[in-house]
Amino acid sequence: MRFLLVAMLLVGPSLYADHWPQWRGPSNNGIAKGDAPLTWSDTKNIAWKVTIPGRGHSTPVVWGDRMFLTTAMPTGAAAAPPPLAPAPAGGGGRGRAGGPGGGTAKGQEHKFVTMCIDRRTGKTLWERTAKSAVPHEGYHRAYGSFASNSPVTDGKLVYAWFGSNGVFAYDLNGKPVWSKDLPPMKMRLEFGEGATPVLAGDRLILVSDAQTGSYMVVLNKTTGKELWRQPRDEESSWSQPLVVRHNGKDQVIVAATKRVRSYDLETGKLIWECGGLGSNVIPTPLYRNGIVYVMSGHRDPNLMAIKLGREGDLTGTDSILWTNQRGNSYTPSPVLDGNKLYMLTDNGQISCLDVDTGKPYFLQQRLPKPYNFKASPVAAGGKLYLASEDGDVIVLKLGESYEVLATNNLADQMFIASPIVIEGTMYLRGQNTLFAIRESASK
Repeated sequence: MRFLLVAMLLVGPSLYADHWPQWRGPSNNGIAKGDAPLTWSDTKNIAWKVTIPGRGHSTPVVWGDRMFLTTAMPTGAAAAPPPLAPAPAGGGGRGRAGGPGGGTAKGQEHKFVTMCIDRRTGKTLWERTAKSAVPHEGYHRAYGSFASNSPVTDGKLVYAWFGSNGVFAYDLNGKPVWSKDLPPMKMRLEFGEGATPVLAGDRLILVSDAQTGSYMVVLNKTTGKELWRQPRDEESSWSQPLVVRHNGKDQVIVAATKRVRSYDLETGKLIWECGGLGSNVIPTPLYRNGIVYVMSGHRDPNLMAIKLGREGDLTGTDSILWTNQRGNSYTPSPVLDGNKLYMLTDNGQISCLDVDTGKPYFLQQRLPKPYNFKASPVAAGGKLYLASEDGDVIVLKLGESYEVLATNNLADQMFIASPIVIEGTMYLRGQNTLFAIRESASK
């Protein structure tokens, strides 16, 4: 029964299509059930908006009428951060601390907070402080936060992972159930943490890829008990793991710089691996018809379509059906709609590929004006929504040709968290404001 639930929750038609239980939506492919508004503005179709205290870029998740998100609030106290063990000689610690844009807010005490909001009204139902601490590292000054890992829920518990500051499980009424401390991560250039946890059956999966001491750990979701842990020979990556069921076995697929690796969900044993991606891997993998799609868009960008079924090292074999090096996403994760893969670059180029062949329907299409993106696109009702750093959300028509349907602006906003859509309402988290956007809503 657990295997059936895994398959339905993560790779097929979801039992939870009326919820948004995980970062990339009910089917983990960036697609919402039903429709979403086409147009809005500061004075049109805003059902409600609320201020979110502190700083956090985690995308909210939803179960029923309850929305969960995380934030980190400065307490005003300042102290030296706890020491971090130096990187081992011979590699693994590449990159100076506090590099370009990195290291913001280091040495400032923060409280790490999970919030529950009534998605119908915007009212805060509860707020829980997991802990107060001085983070050992900072984050990217523009795009980072101490609350960038999106939570995940199964409708019984909600799991908030604050990276190096621990993982915390609450029931839906905010009662603490369990927590677990985790070792500090040394991230490249102190750009910050932000990989999203994944639920599969009775298991919670956490991947910590850093400059040193990388690992993946799987916990019992009810108790927090560690079931297995695997060290990983990787540097900093931020990609969410993907769970698929193939040939009667559940496997956890993790995309990273040195290798894409697949692990047996039950035991942690390595099933297969494959080299070929570039550095700073962020986009989450996708799955369709026995094929996994993994992508990098930083240095040496690559997109690989990997056919499942073999074990061992797949590098350079015919298990790699096709590759692509143009127009790959760096930060935003792609959307997979049928046989069409939509990918968005940080500097505002949109592409659509046929995932069966790798051939483009359109490639590196520029949007109506220059944009920058960190949020991942979301599809709903035959439309693709692109939430920009500039406060605009560009709406495209899904299909084989490029067509802009609308451009919507909310003043003084910057979108790093991704949009989500539930029952025709779009929720957008800006820097400090959460919006509910609904057709025919009054402000």
